[in-house]
Amino acid sequence: MNIDSLKFDKNGLIPAIVVDDKSGEVLTLAYMNRESLNVTLEKKLTCFYSRSRSCLWLKGETSGNFQHVVSITADCDADALLVKVNPDGPACHTGTRSCFTDTLFSAEDEAAEEFSLDALYALLVGRKTEKKEGSYTTYLFEKGLDKILKKVGEESTEVIVGAKNNDRAETIYEIADLLYHVMVLMVEMGITNADIMQELASRHVIDHKVKQEKMTK
Repeated sequence: MNIDSLKFDKNGLIPAIVVDDKSGEVLTLAYMNRESLNVTLEKKLTCFYSRSRSCLWLKGETSGNFQHVVSITADCDADALLVKVNPDGPACHTGTRSCFTDTLFSAEDEAAEEFSLDALYALLVGRKTEKKEGSYTTYLFEKGLDKILKKVGEESTEVIVGAKNNDRAETIYEIADLLYHVMVLMVEMGITNADIMQELASRHVIDHKVKQEKMTK
């Protein structure tokens, strides 16, 4: 497919949904015209058309939060684009990773209130056994152990980078990513939360006994 195959609207624009290539998180919805799309393809950085300012807008040009393009895919009607990126920073001008932060409705609100690691583990098991189409978790299980281990390694590095930069919010985000991928690994290997708790408990018992022995000497 080329640009000439795309269907721009009457204003010469086409919506572009920008997604984090690693996490699958939707970052923003913006618009491109032919010129901004050409810039995007040339620089491999997202460039949009600002409808409010009537000019091109290279994401990150002033903030430094560039979005490095991984792929651009048109939908079945060729009138919308899905742009997968590796972002250098927040996508939103407010400083949040995604522009989509205000929930209007969520059927999972009650489930979120009851969130626990055991509930997450059960969900991951379900993704492995039921093979839900379009699920990132199912994708990981289908790719197998090597892919899962690669993600664990990548997320471990990102935790280190976030902490090294003394960025608390980023470190929390990356630790959550790491925990999720570690739990995917656990499900893949048949390791349960109880197994981990038992191992930690045994270390606590050993540590307690060592302290008692030192106190009696």
